Amino acid sequence: MRSTSRWVRLLVPFALLVVWLGIGGTLGPYAGKLGEVATNDQAAFLPRSAESTQVLEARKAFETSETVPAIVVWTADGGRVTEAQRQAAGQAVAGLDGDTGIAGTPSPAFVSTDGQALQAVVPLAPDLGEELPAVLDEVRAAAQTVPGAQVQIAGPAASQADLSDAFAGIDGLLLAVALGAVLLILLLVYRSLLLPLVIIISAVLALGLACAVVYALADRDIVRVDGQVQGILSILVIGAATDYALLLAARYREELAARGDRAAAAVAAVRRSAGAIVASAATVALALIALLASDLTNNRALGPVGAIGIVCAVLSTLTFLPAVLVLLGRAAYWPATPKPSDATAEGHRLWRRVAALIDRSPRRVWVSTGAVLLALAAFSPGLSSQGVPLDEIFVNDAPSVSAQKTLGRHFPGGSGNPTVIIADADRAEQVSRAAADTAGVSSAATVTASGRPGPGAPLVVDGRVRIDATLSAAADSDAAKETVERLRERVHAVPGADAIVGGYTAQQYDTQRTSERDRAVIVPVVLGIILLILVLLLRSLLVPVLLVATVALNFFATLGVSALVFEHLLGFSGTDASVPLYGFVFLVALGVDYNIFLMSRVREETLTHGTRQGVLRGLTTTGGVITSAGVVLAATFAALMVIPLAFLVQIAFIVAFGVLLDTLVVRSLLVPALVIDMGPRAWWPSALAREARGASPTAKRTARSAV
Repeated sequence: MRSTSRWVRLLVPFALLVVWLGIGGTLGPYAGKLGEVATNDQAAFLPRSAESTQVLEARKAFETSETVPAIVVWTADGGRVTEAQRQAAGQAVAGLDGDTGIAGTPSPAFVSTDGQALQAVVPLAPDLGEELPAVLDEVRAAAQTVPGAQVQIAGPAASQADLSDAFAGIDGLLLAVALGAVLLILLLVYRSLLLPLVIIISAVLALGLACAVVYALADRDIVRVDGQVQGILSILVIGAATDYALLLAARYREELAARGDRAAAAVAAVRRSAGAIVASAATVALALIALLASDLTNNRALGPVGAIGIVCAVLSTLTFLPAVLVLLGRAAYWPATPKPSDATAEGHRLWRRVAALIDRSPRRVWVSTGAVLLALAAFSPGLSSQGVPLDEIFVNDAPSVSAQKTLGRHFPGGSGNPTVIIADADRAEQVSRAAADTAGVSSAATVTASGRPGPGAPLVVDGRVRIDATLSAAADSDAAKETVERLRERVHAVPGADAIVGGYTAQQYDTQRTSERDRAVIVPVVLGIILLILVLLLRSLLVPVLLVATVALNFFATLGVSALVFEHLLGFSGTDASVPLYGFVFLVALGVDYNIFLMSRVREETLTHGTRQGVLRGLTTTGGVITSAGVVLAATFAALMVIPLAFLVQIAFIVAFGVLLDTLVVRSLLVPALVIDMGPRAWWPSALAREARGASPTAKRTARSAV
């Protein structure tokens, strides 16, 4: 009978292991195939309702074929461009007409007003994909036939090539760095050979499942994926799955030491940790789902994709990991195998010292830590989120950025990135004049039948014309965005023109305004979701409010530090408009995770030992595992820095630093000290408030039944 029962208890874990290995073998390769359905076309990630998005659609009618321009820039070695060089440049690009990848007739070569440079526009096919670098090399080789001149290529085609290069190998490189960091940390912290490998395998299986689901949805255009979303998904799944696995493995170790029976220990560990894990996952998943309220397509894309990743992480943690732990038993922790004495241990002596420090003077601890966080938060207004200049998009000096700088030195700042105006044909002259008279506009001309702006009969499509305005300031500058705002006021005022203004600068301006709107809408929604989950989990009102307030303080303190680091150490003049929102969603949702892990254990201990002892015991028993989880998550997000894009580097720093600050200060010192200082009333209106005072045996029984 005992032998039969033992085999039955091992059959379920073995079946789960087989299922997950089948999932890994079948769906695992999708972790490396997600790039096949990803797009790095930034035009697909503009605000849905913005004026610049309307222009993007309207301008397609004026293009005989969709193209991506490559702007060739020559700078003369001798200081001034000669006539022979101008003719040679024109002939060089004209000879490209008809070549593979060239989607139209290149423009003539124009001399800059200072006479030191030339530029020509070569239209490329929009769907070149991996062939784009080769086509650009062909253009560069032809342009280099001009004697006595240096050649560079700017424009959207060059930027797209550099962007693709930045994301090249993202699947292998990012995963290798993240998994390597996690494995090293786990080996150092747990001094076990098998457990880190089991946890890594659990995270990889979760990532494979998530990537397969996202691949299927993206292939059917249900969700949209770009390189940024792809990278964040990998990091999010690895970090979350590792965190949840550490919490479960630590609880299993306790139960195994106390019970001895591996199957019973696994059941108890899952039962006692599932609530905290599911609640933590729900805060992150629902916070990401809240991004669907954004008007920016890339924000909306990250929402469901990230939520899918979190769900897969939970599934792997609560099914695959317990199954493997049951099959391995104490061997999973070898050579530091659990002993019966571990069941009564009250945590590492370091955390007993921290608990003693808080217990001696809780008010002094939370006042001092709170003051430090407030001082750091005071620097948060210094973090500019008005957008990143073109020369700061890439961490390294990308070729397209250098070319754009050269273009800006010799031609009007908006050259190569004209502001596009679509208006009624019978008001074309008035709109052109209004645009040209706007402060900050260098020139404005109607596009003719040749497809280029200039003198001649305008190209009329469905009663509308296109007017290209060249701005004096660089297209990515604040001055250019202010010019777009003035330009819109001027052309909107032309009676009957129904004019709309778009183009690169207008897109940046609209994205900035939309991001501000998104923060105003999404931040309260995320806070409301998290507060509701905490209330349901802890069955209290005061503690959830306290936890949300502390993670919000941690977020602003992190922004304050980021403002100083970005400006004075990394040399960033600002951040992308979406960075603060991404930082908020990840930091607040993930920061609450560690407080959930702590306070769910504190609540459990409070039922038996009262509030003060409940906090101290909860801190000492969970301190090591939660700190390890925080360090692992910070390391995984820091791995995003291997991708040389300012956006991801900034996100990586904000989340990594914020998670460490939350783990080491907020969760370890601020929250426990506040709860101890508040005493039993922290659990109001839960029955725990009465139980903690030891009011009566009846109250104690009532509180225990409430768990």
